[in-house]
Formats: sequence, structure tokens, C-alpha cells
Amino acid sequence: MKFSLSWLQQYLETDATAEEVAARLNAIGLEVEGIEDPAEKLAGFRVAKVLTAAKHPDADKLQVLSVDTGDGQPLQVVCGAPNARAGLVGVLGLPGASVPANGMVLRKSAIRGVESNGMMCSTRELELGEDHDGIIELPEDAPVGTPFAEYHGADPVIDVAITPNRPDCMGLYGIARDLAAAGLGTLKPIEHLDIPGAFPCPVEIRTDDPEGCPAFYGRVIKGVKNGPSPQWLQDRLKAAGQRPISALVDATNYVMLTYGRPAHAYDLAKLNGAVFARRAQDGETVLALNEKEYTLDSDMTVIADDSGVHDIAGIMGGEHSGCEDGTTDILLEIAYFDPERIARTGRKLNLTSDARARFERGIDPDFLDQGLAHLTKLIQTLCGGEASGVVRAGAAPTAPKVVQFDPALTGKLGGVAVPLEEQQRILEALGFTVVAGEAWAVTVPGWRPDVDGAPDLVEEVVRIHGLDKVESVALPRTDGVARPTATPAQKLERRVRRAAAARGLHEAVTWSFLPQAEADVFSEGNGGLWTLSNPISEDMKVMRPSLLPGLLSAVKRNLDRGASSLRLFELGRRYLRGKAGASDERMTLGVVLAGEKAPRGWATGKAVPFDAYDAKAEALALLADAGAPADKLQVMGEAGPQFHPGQSGTLRLGPRNVLARFGMLHPTAARQFDIEGPVAVVEIYLDAIPGKKGAATFARSSYAPPALQAVTRDYAFLVPADLPAGDLVRVVQGADKANIVSARLFDDFRGQGVPEGQKSLALEVTLQPLEKSYKEDDLKAITAKVTAAAAKLGAVLRG
Repeated sequence: MKFSLSWLQQYLETDATAEEVAARLNAIGLEVEGIEDPAEKLAGFRVAKVLTAAKHPDADKLQVLSVDTGDGQPLQVVCGAPNARAGLVGVLGLPGASVPANGMVLRKSAIRGVESNGMMCSTRELELGEDHDGIIELPEDAPVGTPFAEYHGADPVIDVAITPNRPDCMGLYGIARDLAAAGLGTLKPIEHLDIPGAFPCPVEIRTDDPEGCPAFYGRVIKGVKNGPSPQWLQDRLKAAGQRPISALVDATNYVMLTYGRPAHAYDLAKLNGAVFARRAQDGETVLALNEKEYTLDSDMTVIADDSGVHDIAGIMGGEHSGCEDGTTDILLEIAYFDPERIARTGRKLNLTSDARARFERGIDPDFLDQGLAHLTKLIQTLCGGEASGVVRAGAAPTAPKVVQFDPALTGKLGGVAVPLEEQQRILEALGFTVVAGEAWAVTVPGWRPDVDGAPDLVEEVVRIHGLDKVESVALPRTDGVARPTATPAQKLERRVRRAAAARGLHEAVTWSFLPQAEADVFSEGNGGLWTLSNPISEDMKVMRPSLLPGLLSAVKRNLDRGASSLRLFELGRRYLRGKAGASDERMTLGVVLAGEKAPRGWATGKAVPFDAYDAKAEALALLADAGAPADKLQVMGEAGPQFHPGQSGTLRLGPRNVLARFGMLHPTAARQFDIEGPVAVVEIYLDAIPGKKGAATFARSSYAPPALQAVTRDYAFLVPADLPAGDLVRVVQGADKANIVSARLFDDFRGQGVPEGQKSLALEVTLQPLEKSYKEDDLKAITAKVTAAAAKLGAVLRG
């Protein structure tokens, strides 16, 4: 809801500035989204008078003006406006000023060889209108040299975010009422109008749908003269974000914005017979004012005549019965519509409007007659005309709502002590009627449908009294050290996120929704996809079965923008179909490596791309940081059809428990994401990592370094050429768990001295003595265990 300060002051007697009004609105729960001061946009623009105008020596359509800016030193300005002439008083933009319409900063410049010291402005350039045919012409007595913002009377505009539970503040008068109750001025009462009809209404008005439209009032005004609204009305509508259309339409919008009361004006010449509210027929269509056609059903209320539908009731009027410049006779309609019916209709048609926003929240059912009277007076003031009598069909639900209220609840629920007389003053200032006693009987005004019970009254009292006066009280807390609140899963996520960042990976956050085509690439083996029945768009139709599609799309975007090397990771959930159709959400870590691992250089020659070993290294390192037993993992195939065969694999703890898959992306999958070049990917299933035994019951032991120095021994084995080196490392390390701390491959040789079909693998084995140093017999015994374990894989110790 936007409004100018002067517009507010028409209903609230106050000297408060825009900043003070905004501060008080925030204090009483009406959040101010911003203050726009047009004077700031008009800084640097001045009322100026053209002294002389001469033809530009080198341009037929330009003139060289001598302009008086009020400081005694005329400025030379080049201007192309056809109405520029000597004696004209207009608006000059000085060097350094920013043109509101396009943000251009004015400066001294030479135009066709002639110096120009600014610009004479049009209304469009200053965003004061749409006229761009010539420069602004001010009255001859306009004070030359005065800042234009001061002369124009630039009025601050306040933008308030109205929550759905405050329909009374969808009109400016409701905001003024709240401010007056909060002590920021005096509320001016709404003038009670009684405009008698000069003749009987010639149109039959009725409601054939009393559930959807309980009350339907109307009157005819003949002899109106439509046209542009006066400037004051246009300025107020523009301040509210409305586009002025014509005096008749602007009048209805003005009453809606002022009092929160939507209404509609029909061109009487375009109506046929009676005008009435009824249910729409299934399949019936209407062309709305937004020039779109809507198909209706029997659950919707419409306004129609004997020829057919004219309006979608309470939401938007029809195109063919609207008022135009030649309209002379009109029918004013003002009604009360069922809020739930309006909301359902708007959702079905996907149609929003200012009227719908107010009707579905609930308008004041007691303001039909006065709303019609105020609209009639405004139209007669703007357009003239003679009004008929009022025709009333049905009646609005005006039964008063009375709430029993114990003022002691304010202290109990609100946490602040407010004197009884202050509580009564606040409620009465907000329009409630209070009958005091042991328990107060509070009658709720019609413009507050959101108030249902005593807690709502407590809220009204506390917010007007001052939310800042509610004491901040800490929650009770027991003595001692606070227990940790992070779950093991949360701790794991934090640890893995830090580890990935420490390895030089950049975190990405992508959508949990994917296009169908991208999700299909990674849907294999996931038991089907979760498809949304009402997606935001086709690009967000399917819940992601893997984190890799989102990361690959991010890689594509970055490569397209010139990135040469990408190391991305994301920690999030993938969504699978569980048993009986239940959702199965699993925490996963995705890593994508693309582009150059190392740039070209004198040492490397060409740029070095990422390969499958880089992916494996990242997988092993991150699994180790996540707490997985990396030294016990087995490398196996079957990474999936998305991976390059022969350049991918899985890391498993046992034959079935897959902890990760890694490798190069299959070229077909890469083409699906329009990525050129090799891409290494990793997907780690954090939910598959087994927890440590006893982690929940035993404390971590303190670090105690061994007393004796470690011993290293090197072993070289001849093994079959197709034996994975990791298998040999694993069996050697497990040959003597009491003494062998680690085993590391440091050489892989194939060539002279190695039989064909075999290879030589050299391992460095670290031994850690515990109670005493090793003797030669101890080392021989350990070597015997190592060679025996390696022999199971067909490995023979080289001589």
C-alpha cells in the first residue's frame, strides 16, 4: 500500500514528517518497506527562463538558448524542443543532475560544436507525465531560480507492507486510524453524506446469488463528462502505483485506495436490461479489462445483464462495458461478496487484482451506502451529472460481533502492564465499542474481520501501547554446562563441508528440482523419480535423484563464461522413492572437477585435464574426513551408465555397501549437459558410512605418542599385471595388525627383468614397536606374515 504524505494528512491531522510516520508505523506492526522522496530525484533541476533563442549554426532542428537560472549569470543551452522560445519559463537540469527517466548524468558538453550547460526538460524525462513532444512550460510568474522540487511540491511516498490479517489497512483511512490511536495526530471523521436521487433508478438491480453476493447496490448518474482526471488526483494515484486512466475510472480507484472499498462504473449505453449478480454457467466466458478471456464455472459469481456476463464479481470488470471518453451515462455498482468465493475464483482463474485483494480479506459490510455516496459525490465533482436514487438488493451481514474481554489478559498474554483506562482508550480509538464491567463487552467494528477473540484484543492493545515496552525476559536455564544440540548427522555435514573447502573445492548450492531430461540421465537404479504435480516451471519439475545434474549445470554456466578450472562440491539431499511410495531423502556429497587441473606452462607443456585418479583421490580423502575406514575400502566397478567404463569405479565396504562412486563422466552424459571436454565426478553417500562402535557411550581417549621409533621395511613383489595395486596394499597392511601401522605403494615397474604378464609393485611398510625394540627374529617373522598374505593374491617376493 503506497500513499503520499499529503494524502495521509487529508485524513490525519499531524505535522509529523515522513520519517516519523514510518517509524510509528513500524512500531505498531505495519512494516514500512521504503520511503521514496521525489525531491531527491529532482535535485539539480531549477525553474529557469529562456531569455533568447537562436538557430543552431550547424543543425536545423536545434536552437541555442540563453537561460536565466536566477543567479545573474545566464547559461547557454542547446535544445531541440519545438516549443523552446524566448520568454518561456521551464525546468533546467544543471550539470551534475541525474535525469529520473533514464539515470543519465548531465554535464557540460559540445553539441555540434556549440557548448551546452545542461538540458531543458520534458515531463517524461522528469517522470511527471508522458508528454515528450516539448519541454515543460510553467506559468510566467513561476519564481526563476527556485529549485524545481520546492516549486513542484515534491511529496514523500511511503510504502507499507500490509499483512493479510489487516484488511482495514488496505485503505489509507485505516492506516490513518492506527496512527491516530498510536498518538501521531488526530483522525478526521469521515463525512456522512446523503445524496438524494433526482429521479428513480432506471435499471433493475438484483442478486440471484445471495450466498456469493449477499448485497448489491447501485445508482445511475446521467450527463457525466468523462476525460482526464485533475492533476491532484493523478498525483495521488501515481503515488499509490496506479496509472491514471480517466476521471470515472480514477474516481473508483481513489475511493478503493482511500477507504478500502472497491466499486465499479459501467457505461449505461452498453448494458441491456436488468443488472444482477448470479452464478456463472459452466464454460461461460468473459473478456476482462486486462484483455484476457477467462472460462468460468458454476462455482463463480458474476455480474451480468440480459445479454450475458460483464464482470467476474469482486475481481475484475469486463472489457465491453467499461467507461470510455464518450461515456455520458453510467451505472455505479457497489456490493458485498463472500470472501471465500472470491478467493476460490481468483485461484482457479489465476487472476489477481486490487479488488480481489480486498474482497477476499474482508471489507466493511457497513460501508456500502456511504461508499456509494462518496463515490457519487466525487464523480459529480469531477464529471458533473445528475444522480438517481439508490437501488438496494439484499443486505450485507452486519450483525455485530461482541467479544468478552478481561483486561487482565493483557498482562498475562502480552507481558506488559497497561492501565485499564489506556486499554479502553486504545480500543475505542481503533473503532471498537467498549462496555466496561467485570468483563468488558467489546463490539468489533465491521472493518476488523480479523478480530475473533480476546487474544486478538490483547494484540491490538499491546501493539498500540508499544511493542518496545514489552520487557525482554530470558528463558529459564538450568545451571551447568549446556548440552550439545547438534546431532551426529549435523556434525558430520559440518566436518565434511570444512574438509571439502580445505581441499580447494568451491561450494555450490543448486535447486532440489530438475528438468525431466536432466533427471532422467541419473534416474537409473533409483526406483523412479518424484515428479511434481504443480511445478513452478518445466525446468523445476522433478525432485533430484542425484546432486550431480545440478553441479553439471553449474559447470556448464561457468565454462560458458570463461572459467578455465572448476572444482565444485555440494552437500545436500537426493530424493528417492522408498517402500510403499514413501519419500526417501538421503544426505549426499557431490563433487565435479572440470577444465584444467594445471594450466599450460614450460614444465607441463599443454594444460593438464582432470582424470579418474583425481576423482578417486577426492573420494578417498573426503571419505576419510567423514570417518569412513578408507584403508579398508574396496575398489569395484559398476559405477553406473553415467560414468565412462574403464575410467570409473565404486568404493565399497564389503561387496554391497557402496560408499561412493567416482570416475569420468560418460561422453553421452556430458553431451546431455552440453559440456565439452573431460569431466571427473564423485558422489559420496554419507548415509552409508557406518557409525563408530561405542561412539555414543565412550569418550575419546587422549593422544599418547608411542615411546619407540617406528621402523620401515620395503618389499617388492611380482604380481599378475591385472592385479589392482590397492588389493595388495590392503592384504599386506592386514597381515600383522599388531605391528604393521601402514603400507604404501611407491613403485610400479614393468619392463626389463619383469616377466611378461606381470608387474613389480614395491611397498613401504611401517612397523611400530610397542614395548621393546624389534630384533632380527621379530622382523623375519613379520616378513613371513607379509609374504604369506601376499601369496594369496599370487604375489611373489622379488629376490
